[in-house]
Order: sequence, then C-alpha cells, then structure tokens
Amino acid sequence: MTNHPYDRLDPDLIIDAVESAGYHCDARLLALNSYENRVYQVGIEDDTPMIAKFYRPERWSEEQIQEEHHFSLELQDAEISVVAPVVNAQGETLHTYQGFQFALFPRRGGYPPELDNLDNMLVLGRTLGRIHAVGKAGRFKVRQSITVQRMLTESRELLLDGFIPSALLPAYESLTADLLDIVTSVYNEVQPEDEIRIHGDCHVGNILWRDETAHFVDFDDCCTAPAIQDFWMFLNGERHEKQLQLSELVEGYSEFCEFDPRQIRWIETLRTMRLTHYAAWLARRWEDPAFPRSFTWFNTERYWADHILELREQMSALQEEPLQLL
Repeated sequence: MTNHPYDRLDPDLIIDAVESAGYHCDARLLALNSYENRVYQVGIEDDTPMIAKFYRPERWSEEQIQEEHHFSLELQDAEISVVAPVVNAQGETLHTYQGFQFALFPRRGGYPPELDNLDNMLVLGRTLGRIHAVGKAGRFKVRQSITVQRMLTESRELLLDGFIPSALLPAYESLTADLLDIVTSVYNEVQPEDEIRIHGDCHVGNILWRDETAHFVDFDDCCTAPAIQDFWMFLNGERHEKQLQLSELVEGYSEFCEFDPRQIRWIETLRTMRLTHYAAWLARRWEDPAFPRSFTWFNTERYWADHILELREQMSALQEEPLQLL
C-alpha cells in the first residue's frame, strides 16, 4: 500500500473538483501524459472538453502558481499563441478542492513541430522573441531561478547520498566535481540583466504545432533565467545542423527581441545542469507510485553507468568551442 497524496485523486474527486468550479461534467475522463502534476481531459456537458491540471501538493506555493498564471495571461493578452488558464467570473484561475490546487485550461489540438524543418525553427524563434519581449517587461518575485546551486550542486549531493551504486561512486563523485567546477566558472558570466522571465521547459512536448503556428503550453516550469535556456532544447543533430537551427531561431527571435550572442557559450552548462537535475528529479519522486511504473529502468546499475557515460560526453562538449551563428 502506498500513501501518496495522489492516491486520493480518483475519478469521483476529479469530477467533483471540476464541478465545484462551475462546470457540469459528463463523466468522460482521459488521463494525459504528465508525471509532475496530474492532468486530465474532462468532458463537459454540451460543450468542448476542458483540461484539468492538479498541481503536485507542496511543490509550488499559491503565490508561485499565481505568477505562472499571470505570466501566461500576459502573453495571451499580447496575442501570443499560448494556452493560458481559464479565468472565471471572479477573475480567478486557481481553484482548491479537498486539499488539491487545480486549474482549468481550454483544450487545444496540435502535434510536435518538425525540428529538421528550418522554416519551423524560424517560426519558433519569432514566437520565443515575442514571449521574451513580454518576459523582459516584468519580473518574477517568487518563481525559481536557474542556478548552479539548485540544479547541479543540490542534485549531485542528493544522488551521492544513497543512489549511486558503490562500485560507481568514485567515478561519479570525481566526474561531477569536475563538471561543477567548469559549469560554475562559465555560468558566473551570467549577470542580473541577462535573467528574464522565460518558459523554462521549451521542448517539442510543450509545443502544439497547428496551422503553421507554434502554440506554447505548460508554463509549470516558468522561471527567471537567461533567454538561451528556451533555445537549446530545440537543437539536435551534428554541430553544423545545430548551427543552422540556432541561426534560424535567432533570425526569427531578433525580429521581436534582441539576442545576445555571448549566451551561446552557456548552452552546454545549461544542458549539464539539466542532465543532473533530471536524474535527481526521478530520485526525489521515486515514492510516487507513478514513477516506478513509468521509469522501470531508473536506479539500476546499468542506468547509472549510462548516466556517467553521458556526463563524460558532456564534459567533452563543455570543452568544445561554442556554436557559431551562420
């Protein structure tokens, strides 16, 4: 038997929660792909289904969630293609039911963009430029920032405390210590004026492509960070391919927001932090029964050996010359 807060989130509670916000459900529920939160498509009587997002208890404060909502609504008001929460007649976007905080979103269709299509990269760049132009116009007060301490140092300490197999511990400890030194040295170049409000988790799974338009969804990880954080996860393939992709992104971006080329040097430090933080995220969530079911390969000796190999490859990437704009 488990004792996780999400154990109580059964179909009856989900429907009752949505109806407490003023909607009549037709009992059709479809669980969507989400691990950090729980997200469902909920059928609404005589209307289009809605998306109900139940926030993971104790992850974000109410103020942090409100900042997420406010940012996405700012973007929507600027006529940028984002999926923002539904605002009720009282001006509220965040609801509470039996200890769960949840929000409702309109359902939007679409599919992931094809990143090998440079025209798509140009469109993505333009949309990011518009998002960041709004992001620069204000500041988060309570949302997190991307820092070496939070993403790499704390993640490394957690994994060293009981997750890394003893046979691999010396290699992991030495390698991550070296990575920490390099990442800290490079990321110290980031200045306060470089940090703006961004999406924070820009990958193809958070883009709905429809009618030649990129619709950005899921601002759950919006944060304060350099603009380049919203670029690098779109880059894939060989070095020349990445440079072509980056150049298209920047060309579109620069139509709406100034791009600082010195941020390109931070791409591999951000990737290193994310790799380590992702492994620590799985470790932190391992008591959630959804994680062992979905990530069966995690926390095996093979997983950690592959993770160390990936970090060694990342060490090499950190020592290469940064990408260049073509």
